[in-house]
Amino acid sequence: MLRRPKPTDSEADLLREQERFLTSGAPSAACMVRRPDKRRGEAGDAEGDADGVHGSENEGHQKDMVTIEDLPDQLPSLTPAPPKKSRFKASRVTFEDEDAGERLDRHDTHISAVLSKIVERDTSCAPISLPASTGLAFPKVLHRSETSSQVPSSSVKGRRSIFARQIAAQRLKEAKAAKPSLAEALQNSEPGGQILSSDSGDRPRLVSGEGLLGTDSSVETLRIHKENQAKLEGMSQSEILEEQKKLLSQLDPRLVEFIRSRKSLNDLPSESTAEDKCSIEGSPAENVESKESYNAAVLCPSPEEVEMEEEKEPKAPPPLTEEDLPVKPQKEWLHMDTLEPEKLEWMRDLPSPRKKGTRKAMLARFDFTGTLIPPSEDLPTHLGLHHHGEEPERAGYSLQELFILSRSQLIQQRSLALNTLACIIAKARAGRYQSVLKGSVTSTLLDAGLLFLLRFALDDNIEGVMSAAVHALKALLVCVEDEECLDSTFSWYHGLASFPLLPSSQEEEDEEDEGLSESMKETAKEKEERKSDYDVARQDVVKGLLKMKLLPRLRYILEVIRPSPRVVQDILLILTRVARHSSSAASQVLDCPRLMETVMSEFLPTSWECPSSLSPVSIYGHPLADAMKLLRVLATSGRHACARLLNSLGVRERLSCLLSAEPSELLMEPNQALGITTEAYRLWAVAASYGQASQLYIDLYPALVRSLQSASSMMSAPHSLPFLQLNRLSALLSLLTQVTHTAGCHEELQAGMVRAQGEECPPPPPVSWGHVSGLQPLLLGHLKAVFKGLDDPVQKDSSLTLIPAYLIYLQAYYHQLSRQTCFKPVETLQELESLTSELLLPLMCHSSVQGLMKNIRSSSVVCNDQLSLLHPEITPNLPGLACSGWRDRPGLVVPSSPFPLLAGLGLLCNTITDIHKGLSRKFAGLLLSDSVIGYLQSCSHATPTLSHRTSWLLQHEHHVLYLLLRLAHRLVPIELEVAKHASLYHQVALVLLPWLLPGSEYLAHELLSTVIFSKDFISEGHSGGPEAVELGELRLHTQPSPSLQTVGALLREACSQLPSIRGCYLTHLAHLEQSVLTSRNVYLGRNPWISSHLLPELTGPTLPSDWPYIPLISLYERTGVSEGGGLAVEELPHGSLQAVTHCLQWLLLLEVWREEALKVVPPVAKLARLSCVFLSSSDLFLERPVQRLTWGLFRLLTRESRLDSLDLDVPPPGLASFQDLYTALLSQYEAVSFGDRLFGCWVLLPLQRRYSVSLRLAVFGEHVGMLRSLGVTMEQLSVPIERFTSPPEDSLPLLHLYFRCLVTGTLRLSWCPVLYVVALSHINSFIFSQDAAVQEVEAARMSMLRKIYYLTDEVLRNHLLLFRLPRQHLQLGFDMYEQLPTIRAKRLETVRGLQDDKGD
Repeated sequence: MLRRPKPTDSEADLLREQERFLTSGAPSAACMVRRPDKRRGEAGDAEGDADGVHGSENEGHQKDMVTIEDLPDQLPSLTPAPPKKSRFKASRVTFEDEDAGERLDRHDTHISAVLSKIVERDTSCAPISLPASTGLAFPKVLHRSETSSQVPSSSVKGRRSIFARQIAAQRLKEAKAAKPSLAEALQNSEPGGQILSSDSGDRPRLVSGEGLLGTDSSVETLRIHKENQAKLEGMSQSEILEEQKKLLSQLDPRLVEFIRSRKSLNDLPSESTAEDKCSIEGSPAENVESKESYNAAVLCPSPEEVEMEEEKEPKAPPPLTEEDLPVKPQKEWLHMDTLEPEKLEWMRDLPSPRKKGTRKAMLARFDFTGTLIPPSEDLPTHLGLHHHGEEPERAGYSLQELFILSRSQLIQQRSLALNTLACIIAKARAGRYQSVLKGSVTSTLLDAGLLFLLRFALDDNIEGVMSAAVHALKALLVCVEDEECLDSTFSWYHGLASFPLLPSSQEEEDEEDEGLSESMKETAKEKEERKSDYDVARQDVVKGLLKMKLLPRLRYILEVIRPSPRVVQDILLILTRVARHSSSAASQVLDCPRLMETVMSEFLPTSWECPSSLSPVSIYGHPLADAMKLLRVLATSGRHACARLLNSLGVRERLSCLLSAEPSELLMEPNQALGITTEAYRLWAVAASYGQASQLYIDLYPALVRSLQSASSMMSAPHSLPFLQLNRLSALLSLLTQVTHTAGCHEELQAGMVRAQGEECPPPPPVSWGHVSGLQPLLLGHLKAVFKGLDDPVQKDSSLTLIPAYLIYLQAYYHQLSRQTCFKPVETLQELESLTSELLLPLMCHSSVQGLMKNIRSSSVVCNDQLSLLHPEITPNLPGLACSGWRDRPGLVVPSSPFPLLAGLGLLCNTITDIHKGLSRKFAGLLLSDSVIGYLQSCSHATPTLSHRTSWLLQHEHHVLYLLLRLAHRLVPIELEVAKHASLYHQVALVLLPWLLPGSEYLAHELLSTVIFSKDFISEGHSGGPEAVELGELRLHTQPSPSLQTVGALLREACSQLPSIRGCYLTHLAHLEQSVLTSRNVYLGRNPWISSHLLPELTGPTLPSDWPYIPLISLYERTGVSEGGGLAVEELPHGSLQAVTHCLQWLLLLEVWREEALKVVPPVAKLARLSCVFLSSSDLFLERPVQRLTWGLFRLLTRESRLDSLDLDVPPPGLASFQDLYTALLSQYEAVSFGDRLFGCWVLLPLQRRYSVSLRLAVFGEHVGMLRSLGVTMEQLSVPIERFTSPPEDSLPLLHLYFRCLVTGTLRLSWCPVLYVVALSHINSFIFSQDAAVQEVEAARMSMLRKIYYLTDEVLRNHLLLFRLPRQHLQLGFDMYEQLPTIRAKRLETVRGLQDDKGD
């Protein structure tokens, strides 16, 4: 007996049971049969039982067949219908065991079998005829018309279709239009054809009869129409026009427009109706204008706008009628009985563009090349610039339309939109739209989400769309002219260094961190990770792209997609711009998996084949200059990045491969060979500036000498060197300069390694001084040959380009030579004398150089404010250099600029004078030239603005100014003619110091140590300057106070203390020591100690503009008023008194003799900084030296010429408002002043009438107790009393406080003379004022006057009533009337009379 399967049975058990069942022959519970296919015509075995079927199937096919009893063979049909049979299926021969897939493959032939049988006909003799030109845009077709124009079916004989009825209606309409009635034409010409009249007298126009209760509404409407006509016929033309004006003034303008639209729909177009319409619209009564509406851009909320001239708005075209259709609709057409004009507007001819513009701003439209299309330009439609969007008559695409197209499902539209956006961005970044568009195109696009649009397009799987997105991203990030400018300055003095292109850091207050401890607050990294992509991109575009995984996507494009050459070059430029962003961005480029490996293997291979054409289809496997430049920018970010490139990525082998042969020997196009070898030299120079790749110099020394010799032979040729050859030779000279600096440090590092004794010390480089000393004679000979080329007009420009690089090399050689043990002083001095007499002096006197020096002021960034203006397309989150069009305007980088030559000359001259001091006088002509003197005078009055655009240029100009000042420091003590301009040099040094940018800390330290505090540059100190100041003050003041007579003595004492003053400031700037040491390594050529050529972030100058106040600010920060109101410390730190004294001495000297140097500090900032003298300690201001110096500074700040510029409403830099500082001063005065007159004058100064009333309310309201000790007399106050009393006070609360203080005795003449007079003056002016005022003010006047009259204090009563004018020289401080003037007496009597009446 067979058993039932169990859940625990395995597959083998089931198969074994199945075999037993089959061999037993037992009947199955169900039987499966094959149903016949009646569509094939097959007959089934209906009589076969389950066993028979099962047996046959088992024998034939060995398959299990299951049948279920009582199951019908055929499903019941839902609808009674005969079974469908295929006509073709029965004719096909099929087999039951045939596989359906094989049958499909046999019948499914490839398309190539079809295409291969196509035979093209011979059409060589066939006639070709062009289509006939018509005025229509499309072939004539029949269109549906309006329902009203169709012929009703009842009027047509027989039963006809809609199409036939449409044709009949069209013919009937044409017949009517061909024969207009004379009566209609005359009636249309009548002035009676107004809004409520009709052109034909047989029917009304507006009254249709709908809504009438009667059965026959047409009779009633006809009666109304005839009544209207009779009234119109009985009126004259003037009456009709008057009624028309009345109607137009009473009716809603929208109703009038509706009536006119009904009229235009019902009228047939004819000359009479056109004239009638023109007469109505041209009437003076009409004052309804159609409003233009511009759809708000979804992606571009503030579209660019073009300013145009004013013009009358064009009239809207009449609606499209049936007559305007190229094919007349017929009634027989199905569902075409209604004409829809709004849907047919696109068939109308485009209206011509406006000839003139309008004062309203218009949407900017661009063609496919990014060119702005003027609104008045009429372009042909075959250009493809017209479309059915906004303003279809205007050609071009707006920004929002391009954004919409960029998200289209059609590949061509997406590519077209992205390519057009790329052209627009490129031209916008180049400043092409600056004069014709409002606002910034780049800023508008970024705000609209351009960054995300491009990032999404980069992920497109269509290569064309992806390529267009790469091109647009390159146009947004990269400015080719910026890169060209940076490359042109690479061989300048410190041209390797550059500022990171980071946006200006803006600290955002995080409300979530308020009140939390420092340990619980989020770090900057955690906050950055928490930000969304949008927030990051809004602050920093490059950082936002990095957060959106740009680098892995670019790697995938380069490695997998392998795009066209243009896309590859764009990607390399994008990566270069990302590397310039910051050192962290450069690290991300290096760390991106397989990115740099792909660049090295595909675009910097060690072996390659010669390209078959000048423009190959693919540049994979060929060296690219852009790839080498990317490596150079990455190496600039730091010595560790450079070491990774050299050692891990195989850059050393690439340099050997490219530079061991001449460019002509490389298997590439000559210009490409020159370009990539130039970039290779620059990359090597960057590596040598870190002391790396020195062994490569030893290995490639023969190749370098061969390159120098070939350059010498090219310079001796009669023609000038090509631009690429000049760049290559300049890069080679930069490399030799850096190798010379590295070799010069070999002995120092070797000695340091011996002294270190196991401590960490940089190893000495493989190259030593002996490896580089042999190049100097060769390069000196080259320089002499180049100098001779100045006389040749053909070679003049190339010679002026190369000379600075040679001078910088010679400076590096002699600077390092003086530090070597093999230095021979006698031979070197003779060599320097020969170099000076034979080369340098003739060079400075050469006519070409003199002509170049005349351009110094026009090329200066410091002296030309227009060169410092911010480019409108430079957005805060995407900074750039904005060098577009730099070749076409004067500037620091153009070939006519003397700054590279001047920097090289100044650098070499300073090095020579350091070694051979006797040659110093030889270079006096450089400082005394008219061009240099005029340039320095302009710099002394300049105020350059700082931005990313100007920072890298200002850095080079600061180098030139520093070198000139350093040369002046050596010549002023020994050369009388140079000493005459010592004050000018000192002024330039003072203004240059707060200009110096991050990375120039060493220059600031050198200026402070040499020129700034040098007695030789302050010529006034030893030429009767203090005495002249004393005489000037005596002449100004007929009754001088003792403090004024001491200014000359104070200046004399300050001049004698200049070395101590210098030490004081250097001590307070000690926090910059590490930055100074880092900067010193760069400027002194200590290459093994240089960590990076990427300068610090551009957050501002190295020193603040108010650096002379640093000792005072530092003391206040350590000991000033704390948050609780008291002093932070009880005693001053040691040396504080001396530091404050030195600081005040220096400030006094600058205020008297170098006033121009402090003009960058606002007067309110000066007052705030000097207030630290009173706030830092309880008795510091009482010390005699501090008291005398502060009195002198107070007199200088309160001179008549300075008081007007003192604006206390402007917050001082570093403070929220002056009010907070003044409150702290008042509290300090009440606590520790002891009635000090100096402190009192300081407190009185902000109480002048022109300043905020809140300052005076603080004194008379919250700090009224200080009036008891504010005993400053009129003579001690250096500010005219009229500044406190004029104009009269208009603050009623303050006047009440004045009056209360006077009446209660809080304010007395003996206690506070100045404010007593001020209060008397304002109260007297108020009570006797004749000006009209509100009731509250008038009541206060009368009440105050009445109270004064009844005062028991006769003295105060007389002072208040008889006050006349303030007189600073009188004993009382004011003048009084002998008796009350008549007009005032009458007013007093009036007030008394009113009081008596109230009493009665």
